[in-house]
Amino acid sequence: MFRRALASRAPPSRSATTLAAGFPRVSRRLPTKYGGVYTVTLIPGDGIGAEITDSVKEIFEHVNAPIEWEQYDVSGVSSQGESLFREAMESLKRNRVGLKGILFTPISQTGHISWNVAMRQQLDIYASVVLCKSLPGFPTRHKGVDFAIIRENTEGEYSGLEHQSYPGVVESLKVSTRAKADRIVRFAFDFALKNNRKKVTCVHKANIMKLGDGLFLNTFRQVAEEYKSSGLTFNDMIVDNTSMQLVARPSQFDVMVMPNLYGAIVSNIGAALVGGPGIVPGCNVGREYALFEPGCRHVAKDIMGTNRANPAAMILSATMMLRHLGLDSIADSIASSTFGVINKGQIRTADMGGTASTSDFTAEVIKNL
Repeated sequence: MFRRALASRAPPSRSATTLAAGFPRVSRRLPTKYGGVYTVTLIPGDGIGAEITDSVKEIFEHVNAPIEWEQYDVSGVSSQGESLFREAMESLKRNRVGLKGILFTPISQTGHISWNVAMRQQLDIYASVVLCKSLPGFPTRHKGVDFAIIRENTEGEYSGLEHQSYPGVVESLKVSTRAKADRIVRFAFDFALKNNRKKVTCVHKANIMKLGDGLFLNTFRQVAEEYKSSGLTFNDMIVDNTSMQLVARPSQFDVMVMPNLYGAIVSNIGAALVGGPGIVPGCNVGREYALFEPGCRHVAKDIMGTNRANPAAMILSATMMLRHLGLDSIADSIASSTFGVINKGQIRTADMGGTASTSDFTAEVIKNL
């Protein structure tokens, strides 16, 4: 979304792009708006969620952004918050736009299902978009990294269909459908066109899962033929090779589209390439709803409550949300200031090799507005 704000910070070789710089505005109905103010559902999440969403609220208040929050302090630490989770879901359905941190999901078999996944499935926010881009003021091992990860959000290994057919024997079902493969692939090609991208890569494991991933790959190839006249090129790559190629030569990737589980893995690799989860924004969109959250889904319980978290990913995700609502000038201002703080390198949180606190980073963003 905030292309103009990024352009002044990007290397001269190509314009910088971010999620909102053209993801399809596919909502059938407009977000809830009363008297010129948008009502947005806010779910801070677990771990560092409260701290980094507080940064967003502080910045929004400073710029007088026309946003009214409906906040729900849902926690995935225990299943006792299920009623509050249902209330938050009703709010999202009512407001159509949300900003959230990451909700903890227990590993224990007796624990509740992932509420993060439940949100995506119940709202059918089928497209996860994460942008991994090198920042001039925060050099990493690889320079010039700039690719988008488009992840199918609602099926695959995350379908949640498991059972024990015999003691010691568990069957976990991976659901793949042509309809959902088709819509996520089209989303990826449309995203590439709207953001002046040149190539779309399909990530799969069709050499082993010949039916499931074979369906995804064949659908990709069929859709790709329809976009040939647009000038876009396309290829496909097995997921294990993709992982190696990402850390060896990430510049070969532009837009990547893949099933659910591979997207979770690749987004973490991508975040590591450009500096970590603290600077990678993201979003989930569907035909009716849009939910914005950091692109790398980490709770970070280890630094919870220490005021050491990097709020940049959440701030940038929030500016994408502003773009989605048509508040471009405010989004430009906040995004430009955030990238300015990172590029100056004077205020850096621990994950970026510095000693600044979450509060310090937030205050510097506000100072630069």
